Amino acid sequence: MFGSRSSKEEKAAAADKVSTGFSQTRDPQAPKGRPTPKRAVAQSQRKAVVASTGNRKEDAKRARERRREDMAKQREAFARGDERAMPNRDRGPVRRFVRDYVDSRFSVAEMFLPLAVIILVLSMVRVPSIQNIALILWLGVIVLIIIDSIGLFIRLRKALNTRFADEPKRGAVAYGLMRTLQMRRLRLPKPQVKRGERP
Repeated sequence: MFGSRSSKEEKAAAADKVSTGFSQTRDPQAPKGRPTPKRAVAQSQRKAVVASTGNRKEDAKRARERRREDMAKQREAFARGDERAMPNRDRGPVRRFVRDYVDSRFSVAEMFLPLAVIILVLSMVRVPSIQNIALILWLGVIVLIIIDSIGLFIRLRKALNTRFADEPKRGAVAYGLMRTLQMRRLRLPKPQVKRGERP
């Protein structure tokens, strides 16, 4: 009986200490018992609190519109070559040089899509001679793309080794070859150099 009463008194005293501890102002140097949130997380939480209207559907609609606007701004910045808006695979001086190197030259591979459409249309014509021409054109385009890509591979790797001898260049040449497969006006980030201009 006495033991239980004393333990109750101890618990009550401990609860009083905790409550008085919470009511006092915390020392700025004392640890707060939780990690500091990252700046992006804190800003998003602040925006969520400020933008909340109390109506869940309206809040969701506003969040979607804000997300759409942010994505549009990011795409615009990415298209004009702003590195802050680029994914990691497009960032850095090596990748910028590769883009400029590819964009300053004409490559057969960038004509692949329009030629493929023409060849496809010709192959659908029910005339054997035209279908044979389409097949020869297809084989010729493939051979030209392979030869052009091999030449670009050798020249680009040599240029990278000369200009960026001490920097990591892994995947840079493949990145350039993939860019040649896109038509010049459809490339992202958009070309920053004219044809024939030295990067």
